[in-house]
Amino acid sequence: MKKYIIAFIVLLLSGTVASAQKFAYVDTEYILKHLPEYKSSLNQLNVLSEQWQKQVDNNFTEIDKMYKAYQADQVLLTEDMRKRRENEIIEKEKQAKDFQRRIFGPDGELFQSRTKLLSPIQDKVSKAVAEVAKVKLLDFIFDKSSEATMMIYASTSYDISNDVITRLGYKPGSIVK
Repeated sequence: MKKYIIAFIVLLLSGTVASAQKFAYVDTEYILKHLPEYKSSLNQLNVLSEQWQKQVDNNFTEIDKMYKAYQADQVLLTEDMRKRRENEIIEKEKQAKDFQRRIFGPDGELFQSRTKLLSPIQDKVSKAVAEVAKVKLLDFIFDKSSEATMMIYASTSYDISNDVITRLGYKPGSIVK
């Protein structure tokens, strides 16, 4: 009788293990450090960033010179001349800040350049992760290099989004615009 109970437990556990989800993780920072094209892209971004930063610094240095010259000449200027010089300084400062925002802002040229250069590399890594997951029969892969644990691959057989939409009383595939 003991043999049957043990055999039953082993059979039950092996069935549970066979249907268990398989997890893995990757360290994308580690992976990216091994890609020469990633290092090259970062170098290009650093060169661009330094060039743009020099231009921003030069713009603000010029504004500072204009302001110091204005302060030195202020007592000699007529009211109309003072207003004109003040407006020139204000306009120059506005242009410098606009340039800085256009380059370094959230949707600025640096961000766009970063996306343009790094997206193909990130896509290449994602594709390789998905291929390894399929070969190793993994269900989920997480990225350990990000601060918040991020899933970068999941088997579509575990996606229950349509079930949730149906449970909420809506039809999957009919996206509200």
